[in-house]
Amino acid sequence: MEGWKKVVNSVHAEGGLIFLQLWHVGRISHPSMLPDNSLPVAPSAICPEGEAVTYDGMQAFVTPRALEISEIPGIIADYQSAAKNAQKAGFDGVEVHAANGYLLDQFLRDGTNKRSDNYGGSIENRTRLLNEVINAVKEVWPANRVGVRLSPENAFNDITDSQPQTTFNAVCDMLRPHNLAYLHILEGNMLNAERNVDYGELKRRFGGLYMANMGYTQQTAENALEQGHADMVSFGQLFIANPDLPERFAQGAELNVPDQATFYGGDGTGYTDYPMLSDEEKKRA
Repeated sequence: MEGWKKVVNSVHAEGGLIFLQLWHVGRISHPSMLPDNSLPVAPSAICPEGEAVTYDGMQAFVTPRALEISEIPGIIADYQSAAKNAQKAGFDGVEVHAANGYLLDQFLRDGTNKRSDNYGGSIENRTRLLNEVINAVKEVWPANRVGVRLSPENAFNDITDSQPQTTFNAVCDMLRPHNLAYLHILEGNMLNAERNVDYGELKRRFGGLYMANMGYTQQTAENALEQGHADMVSFGQLFIANPDLPERFAQGAELNVPDQATFYGGDGTGYTDYPMLSDEEKKRA
C-alpha cells in the first residue's frame, strides 16, 4: 500500500490521473506463486498451453482446479477488497481487467468455460461473474470512476471463443446500463495482429466512452479519433519506452524503441530507465 501511495503521489504531482487495474490471473498462475503450492483456479479444469512467469523463471502451466460455486462469492469479495485498497492508496479510479486470458476472460470465453451451473453455458451465464464483480466494485467507487478492459479476439494465454462477435456483443449489452467511465478494448489478436471483430458495433452497444488499444501510432490514433472510431486511444509498449510520450507526440520528437526482452520480470532495466527528452532535445523538436 505504501509503495503504491508513492507512485500515485508522483503521478498526481505531475498533474496526471491514475487508475488501478484490478485483475485475477486464474489458470495463468502457477503453484510456486500461490500459498501452500496450491493449484491455480479457473472456471474449468483445462490446462493452457505455454509457460507461466514465476519467481524462478518460466515454468510450464499446470492444470487448474475448477472453482466450486461456493467459492465465487470470495472471488468477488477479493475484487471489492482490491477496489477499497485502491481508494486508500489514492488512485483516481479502477479498471476491471477482463481481458487477455485471465480469470474473468476465462469465464467469458467458451473455450475455457465448460461449466454447467449458473456461471457457464449460455452467454448470460458466462457474463455473470463479470457483472457481479462490477456491481461489487461500484459499491466502493462511483460508476464514473470504474472502467473495464476486454480483448474479444486476443489469443494470448491460450484463450479462445467460437463466436467472439456474438459473445462480446452480449458483454457490451450487459455493460451498457452500468454507465461506466469507459470501455477499454484490445482490438485484434496480439499474436498475429488479425482483426475480425466489428469494434464499431461493440462501441455502439456499450454506448459510453470507448478506448481503443493495440498497435496504434500517433497518426493512426489521431485518425481513429477523427473518424469517430474511438473516443480515446491507449498505448502500452510506446509508453513503457517513452515516459514522456504525450510530450514527444506534441513536439514531434523521436521515440525510444521498446526492448521486449525486458517486458516481464527482472529489475528496473527496461522499466524505469528509459530516458526522457532533455531540455536541449525539446528545443530542437
